[in-house]
Amino acid sequence: MPQDWTRLRVFPLSERKSLTRVEQILLDPASEAPPAPSAVAACAAKILAARERGAAVVLFYGAHLLRNGAALLLDRMMARGWVTHVATNGAGTIHDWEYAWLGRSTESVEENVATGTFGAWDETGRNLHVALLAGALRGEGYGASLGRFIAEDGVTLPAPAALEQWIRDEPRHPLTAARADLLAAGLPAGRYAVEHRWKSASILYHAFRHGVPATVHPGIGYDIIANHPLFNGAVIGRGAGLDFRLLGDSVAGLDGGVVLSIGSAIMAPQVFEKTLSNVNNLRLGAGRAIVTGHEIYVVDLQDGGGWDWTQGEPPKTNPAYYLRFCKSFSRMGAPMHYVQHDNAAFVHNLYRTLERLVA
Repeated sequence: MPQDWTRLRVFPLSERKSLTRVEQILLDPASEAPPAPSAVAACAAKILAARERGAAVVLFYGAHLLRNGAALLLDRMMARGWVTHVATNGAGTIHDWEYAWLGRSTESVEENVATGTFGAWDETGRNLHVALLAGALRGEGYGASLGRFIAEDGVTLPAPAALEQWIRDEPRHPLTAARADLLAAGLPAGRYAVEHRWKSASILYHAFRHGVPATVHPGIGYDIIANHPLFNGAVIGRGAGLDFRLLGDSVAGLDGGVVLSIGSAIMAPQVFEKTLSNVNNLRLGAGRAIVTGHEIYVVDLQDGGGWDWTQGEPPKTNPAYYLRFCKSFSRMGAPMHYVQHDNAAFVHNLYRTLERLVA
């Protein structure tokens, strides 16, 4: 028999020893950026050229970019139209919400796994599920649901009786499964208020506010919202499934555009290659050409396996062949530029360079 996660004990998030605080990490866009690699200037020029022709600029990022304080930088870049889509993994949403609500995030995995408390924080698991449950009733994906939840400081939930009636009256309605999941969660009707006092530290909030698509691409059991009695893989999967298709809309506009993958070693290359293949599949089926003219910038602290990726893919006998974040992107029908650099410093420099170029 599978384990019964509904019996999990959870604890107030305020009791957790959090390792990072908003006031310590958040970078000021007006501050001087640290030294940048030469690739930043070329990347900025490509972004401006892409936006001039109306092409998409899609930014994939891992949780560390948020934890390193880049939220306000991305806020400015989205506001100026320099980034047209942001995509992250499940961990990116965990820290995003915790910073927005509590002003702090991050825990010691080693210490807390040993005590059975790693991820067992009531408000995080509860509120992300509530946001997704409510968003599903509006047909929203994971990113928009959580961005709205933060922006609007909560949600209003329908009465269980109303959910039951809708399910009986419209069993084949596209939202029936979402209504059933909310009903099964047993949440009370009415206003579910959650004040987010540190909204400025949330990338999803800024994306929602600017109307920029924000998509989330998690795995079931990857993130600490699975460590909660409310855990529902169908709810997470429904939001992420819609987001996968929404990402396709942006990739479909990538001709002559730019892809940025910043600190995402697994999610970004894996999700992008499937999305691009699906978009090309639909285009070819409609008698259209595949996506072309885009450029890809991959940023990570690792050394790229010691391989010069401008020379193409290494042989299977070379350890660099197994670096997914380089290899997959090098196969995506576009020039792939690998930049070994700190992720937040790269974005900081990129923002300041874009500012100077348009001044």
